[in-house]
Amino acid sequence: MNTQDGSMTSTKPYLVRAIYEWILDNQMTPHLLVDARHPGTRVPNEFVENGQIVLNIAPSAVHGLLMDNDWVRFSARFGGVTRHLEIPSEAVLGIFSRENHQGMIFPPAEPVDEAVGNDASPQADSAPPGPTNQPKGDGSGKGKGKGRGGPKLTIVK
Repeated sequence: MNTQDGSMTSTKPYLVRAIYEWILDNQMTPHLLVDARHPGTRVPNEFVENGQIVLNIAPSAVHGLLMDNDWVRFSARFGGVTRHLEIPSEAVLGIFSRENHQGMIFPPAEPVDEAVGNDASPQADSAPPGPTNQPKGDGSGKGKGKGRGGPKLTIVK
């Protein structure tokens, strides 16, 4: 709690961690939907589509996963190359399971100036979010195939 004005910290990082554990407890594969244009976000630009990226964060796909109140940090392989990713909590748009797309979507953060320093190049937000690319080496393959559309997320209350 902020003692200055009585406000509380964001619930988002707590919910992300809880949904992550819930997905793992159900033997499914957790994925993060990330706003790659949010300031401070470090993700592989070549896998960003429409300013967003979907990341497989299963224990078998990442190394050194740390989810605290301010950041999600981990290393993962993309195209055989290990990359270190840093995602501010505010940049997390959702967390869901790959298998049944159940999880939680969060309201987008305040609009950001696309010229602000981050690793993602600015792109239009014309397409809905959906699984795009995943870190390689997790044995899951890529996406669900053509014609199936994006994830069907269920709001968990």
